[in-house]
Amino acid sequence: MYKSDKPIGFWSAVSMGIGAMVGAGIFALLGEAGAISGSAVYISFVIGGVIALFSGYSLGKLGAHYPSAGGIVEYLTQAYGTGFFTGFMSIMLYFAAVVSLSLIAKAFGNYAFTFLPAGASLLWQHVFSIGIVVFFVGINLQGAKDVAIWERLTVAIKFAVLSALAIAGILYLKPSLLSPSLYPPPKDIFFSLAITFFAYEGFRVITNAAEDMPDPAKTLPRAMMASILLVMVLYVAVSFAVFGNLPADRVVASKDFALAEAALPIFGHMGFTVVAVAALISTASSINANLYAVTNVTYQMAKNGELPEMFGEPIGHSREGLIISGMFIIVLSLLFDLSEIAAIGSISILFVHAATHIGHLRLAKETGGSRMMIFLAAALSLLAMTLALAYVSQQSGHIMQVLIGFVAVAGLAELLLQKVRKRHIFPRIT
Repeated sequence: MYKSDKPIGFWSAVSMGIGAMVGAGIFALLGEAGAISGSAVYISFVIGGVIALFSGYSLGKLGAHYPSAGGIVEYLTQAYGTGFFTGFMSIMLYFAAVVSLSLIAKAFGNYAFTFLPAGASLLWQHVFSIGIVVFFVGINLQGAKDVAIWERLTVAIKFAVLSALAIAGILYLKPSLLSPSLYPPPKDIFFSLAITFFAYEGFRVITNAAEDMPDPAKTLPRAMMASILLVMVLYVAVSFAVFGNLPADRVVASKDFALAEAALPIFGHMGFTVVAVAALISTASSINANLYAVTNVTYQMAKNGELPEMFGEPIGHSREGLIISGMFIIVLSLLFDLSEIAAIGSISILFVHAATHIGHLRLAKETGGSRMMIFLAAALSLLAMTLALAYVSQQSGHIMQVLIGFVAVAGLAELLLQKVRKRHIFPRIT
């Protein structure tokens, strides 16, 4: 088989994972996380990274044994069979992924808007959000090779900019700003996982590239762990740079532009502009990588009976699920305030991860995974989800209502697909 037939090698997979993770999570939500955990936000990123590493270990073992484009959908099917629970969890995963993409598209629109003259219409935010989704739907229609090439380029740019900011920020940081005396109560640091874990959740997209890897059994687990470790180091370093140069209240005040604001005292206005451009590239890259994963998930679900057949129909070098998902993303970005939905998406992903790891315990003998490591992956995911639920329930009953509605819609959709459409999900790998 020619090498070009399997375009996702180790570094392409690492780039895809980094591209999916380093997006809105660090650029748009750092200020929100800082509002909860203050200058101790780096601790929250470490904890979130550890949880992601355990999850990455479990998903990597599953992906090595079941190299399917469906990723987590395939693992759920292998562990739980073809009943209601598998279908429900698969739809939850799809909904959460689309909501996350909508948030990222919204973040891109907000950043792009800052480059317009003062007094420009706010409608331009929606124009930019829609435009970036349409653009990357077109890129993904060209197939996995173009996705991989774009990811290597954009990841190199944003990783270089963030690394330069982190190094310079650490060199010039003021230790007094990072004094433990300024830290909030420990519970607040754990509560901030509701936001900081969102900055990691994109690593799962690597599992969806398994069928495009020459040697997934070797490449997938290594790429999973490498991408998470690199991103964790970057997030911690950036947290030190930002909160070591700006008081926590100023970081919180700057909200979505905290990173660019932190570049001002170090690099001046040129630094602010460079970081803002990097934010645009990062959010764009995250949309690209996640669209690729969502397309593979919907194709797997349609092929195996979980979604209507139209999601799996070919179009260009991709599937119609790409077009349908792009439309959903645009509608959500126009209709909703997605800052709250980010927490809901994070909670949903943690729930799906926990269920997947619990199912993996049944399959550990086949995958060769350590039962202790898999158990810790499940336990840590459940713990983070519980902490996130506790935080959002304290902040707003509205968020809990939306989350309940989110679960209800997924359950109803699965019932309709099974009872009315008579469709059931089946494993791709037997």
